[in-house]
Amino acid sequence: MDNSLDTLGGMIADALAGCVQGHHISHGELTVAATAGDIVKVVKFLRDDERCQFWCVIDITAVDWPERERRFDVVYHFLSPKQNQRIRVKVEVDEGTPVPSIIEVFPGANWFERETYDLYGIVFTGHPDMRRLLTDYGFEGHPLRKDFPLTGFVEVRYDDEQKRVIYEPVRLTQEFRSFDFLSPWEGPGYPLPGDEKATGAKEPSQ
Repeated sequence: MDNSLDTLGGMIADALAGCVQGHHISHGELTVAATAGDIVKVVKFLRDDERCQFWCVIDITAVDWPERERRFDVVYHFLSPKQNQRIRVKVEVDEGTPVPSIIEVFPGANWFERETYDLYGIVFTGHPDMRRLLTDYGFEGHPLRKDFPLTGFVEVRYDDEQKRVIYEPVRLTQEFRSFDFLSPWEGPGYPLPGDEKATGAKEPSQ
């Protein structure tokens, strides 16, 4: 274990008692578990404290755990060029609880929070423009949730008559989508050339 990271994690947990539940080190990286309602206070400390100086927000994303009561981990990654260290901050949140935006501390979080909202449905309060970022207007659902269907709900095509892009419900009309999970080598149920080799029968005369 990297003692410097463990020391840093302990210092952050002590300085933010009540806002941080703990820390751990995995694969040489420090992760801090924080309370969602205190995330602004936590990241401001990480940015401003001389022992931290995590000035760069690298990414904000989420992880979906559908079986958990607090379904999502919202995950923040920061870099300290001064200390040459990285840190990960995680907060747990349920499906209906918003997370405070950190834009006032890190303006660069703007599109990261919009992306997380778009793909997971997590709302960030205080965000000045909480719109979808990657999916289109009228898109239904949040495609990185684990209960989102792989086919989606709608499909897009260009309509020559209307001269525009239109949305239609997904239609799975191909018969091959109804898989029976049988091996293709089991054959269609009637003899094929070469089947006699499996039973030791003589090959048919040419």
